[in-house]
Amino acid sequence: MDIHELTRTLNVNNQAKIVLLVADGLGGLPQEPGGPTELEAANTPNLDKVVERNVCGLIRPVLPGITPGSGPAHLALFGYDPMQYVIGRGAFEALGIGLELDPNDVAARGNFCTVDDDLAITDRRAGRIPTETCERLVQKLRGIHIDGVELVVEPGREHRFVLVLRGPGLQGDVEDTDPQAVGEQPRDAIPRHPGSYRTAKVVHQFVRQAREVLKDEHPANMITLRGFTRRPPIPSMQEVFGLNPAAIAVYPMYRGLALLVGMTVLQPVTDLSEQMEALKNHWDSHDFFFVHYKYTDSTGEDGDFDGKVRHIEYLDTVIPDILALEPSVFIATGDHSTPAKLREHSWHPVPVALAADACRPDLAKRFGERECLNGGLGRLEAKYLLPLALAYAGRLQKFGA
Repeated sequence: MDIHELTRTLNVNNQAKIVLLVADGLGGLPQEPGGPTELEAANTPNLDKVVERNVCGLIRPVLPGITPGSGPAHLALFGYDPMQYVIGRGAFEALGIGLELDPNDVAARGNFCTVDDDLAITDRRAGRIPTETCERLVQKLRGIHIDGVELVVEPGREHRFVLVLRGPGLQGDVEDTDPQAVGEQPRDAIPRHPGSYRTAKVVHQFVRQAREVLKDEHPANMITLRGFTRRPPIPSMQEVFGLNPAAIAVYPMYRGLALLVGMTVLQPVTDLSEQMEALKNHWDSHDFFFVHYKYTDSTGEDGDFDGKVRHIEYLDTVIPDILALEPSVFIATGDHSTPAKLREHSWHPVPVALAADACRPDLAKRFGERECLNGGLGRLEAKYLLPLALAYAGRLQKFGA
């Protein structure tokens, strides 16, 4: 019996409410030996109070030593085994911007990037161009034509866009063209099995034409693509956990993730204050709320230690607003670590704090990596965090006689 079979049999539908606050890329590293991480350097009196009065620990997004993408890391937080549900990023991005994916559509996440005269990538995100620039460049990409395939190109936020391929004989199992490193050229789209050959050929043609269309642009003079996938079958959170869940997220990727597991995506929001307003406005309509905060991740990717500290401190200011709603369970954590020192996602475990009436307090006093290392939750795989939250909320019956 897997965990979903078990939770299906143990679900209790009570009035308890759970809030999962995800600071993307929360975990960090010291800039110098013995120094603080970004979280430890931040002034977080409200999160510290949560830890002091409740329980904390560390979560592994996937497995020891495995660096996760945002997709598998969030699926784990939602209670899904990321090794069982392997889903390309394209589906999340497409759903998140409101695209309907037909069963045979193949979606990919695109980045506008900067390349030099040798086609080596100098900036994977083209300086995080404004969304308005992205919209203009997407209009150029819409002029690309490939025989026998319908191309749907839609802008996301900043440097991100979505490509959907529609036509016969397309499958999603294709290697990314994004090397996810500067100094390298965009890679060829390589099929992982013979059934994906046509998709890879179409992607190659699209990228080649995109390069020609964008060659006079700066800084966004090239594209990379990753996460080629169809919309996968996946059971909803209603089915496996008995929840009526809602998502409050600014960025399309995370709205798409939420939609995929059956969450209701609440009113459009553009910043943290609007997210808090949405949480209050819909408090009576749902029993699980996923609140996503992106900027702890983007500052980490930019190598901006101080900027990440500031965003952690800003996030801390809304903790009283959440707790004033009196959730039965409140969880603050990240999906993965994005240390500014590394400028990318990492394999390091992520701090987690859990507040509930049934907590057995530990000795931790502050919300940080060192304190959470010895917290009462210990170290657990992220996929078990939601069942744990259900238990603290009184939403799981006893197992066995």
